[in-house]
Amino acid sequence: MNTGIVKLAPSILSADFAHLGQQVADAERAGADRIHIDVMDGHFVPNLSMGAPIVESLRRVTHLPLETHLMISDPDFFLGEFTEAGSDSFLVHWEGNNNLHRTVQRIKALGKRVGVVINPATPATVLGEILQDVDQVLVMTVNPGFGHQHFIHTTLPKIRRVRQMIDEIRPGCDLEVDGGIDATTAPLVVDAGANVLVAGSAIFGEGEGVIAAMNRLGAAANQAMT
Repeated sequence: MNTGIVKLAPSILSADFAHLGQQVADAERAGADRIHIDVMDGHFVPNLSMGAPIVESLRRVTHLPLETHLMISDPDFFLGEFTEAGSDSFLVHWEGNNNLHRTVQRIKALGKRVGVVINPATPATVLGEILQDVDQVLVMTVNPGFGHQHFIHTTLPKIRRVRQMIDEIRPGCDLEVDGGIDATTAPLVVDAGANVLVAGSAIFGEGEGVIAAMNRLGAAANQAMT
C-alpha cells in the first residue's frame, strides 16, 4: 500500500485543444504535479499524436514539469528536439528499444528526469537491470496508443511487484500508472503501490470542468491511504 503523497499527472491527450492553455492552467491551479504529454508516431503504437511544438507552446503557459511519454520508434533521435522545446522529463518504453541503457544515460546527460515504461503484457522482471538508473517507472494499465480505454485489472499484481522492486532496489523512485485511471480505479492502483496517476478523460473529459474533476480524482486516490 502506498503511504506517501499521491501525485496527479493530467494527460493532455484527452484535452480540448481549442482551449488547451486554459485547461492546463486549470489543472495547475487544482494541484497537478506535472503535465503528461503522449507522443505517438504511428509505428510503435497505431496512432499519431503531438510533437515538440505542443511542448514548446505549453512551456509558455505553465510552470509545471512537462513529462514527455515517447511512444515512438528510436526515441534517441528526438530527445534533443523535445529538450529544446522544454521537456523536463522523458518516459521511454522497455519494448522495442535496441539499447535502453544508452537511451536512459543520454536522457540523464541532458539533465532530465528519466523513466522506463512497461506495457501490460511485459513482466516486471525486465526492470531488474535498469531500475537503479531511473527516476520513475510507468506501468501501463491499458495498451498504449489511444485514450478512453478500460483499465486492465490484471495489471494490479504487477504494480505490487514493481513497488516491491522499487523499495528493495531504488527507494524514492516514482511508480506511475497510466490508462483507465478514474475515481473508481485510482484507489486500486494507489493501494497496489502507485504514487503518480496519469489521467486523461477523467480530468479533461468530464462536464464538471477540470478543477472539479481534479478534486474528485484526488479525493478518490487518497481513500487508499486512510
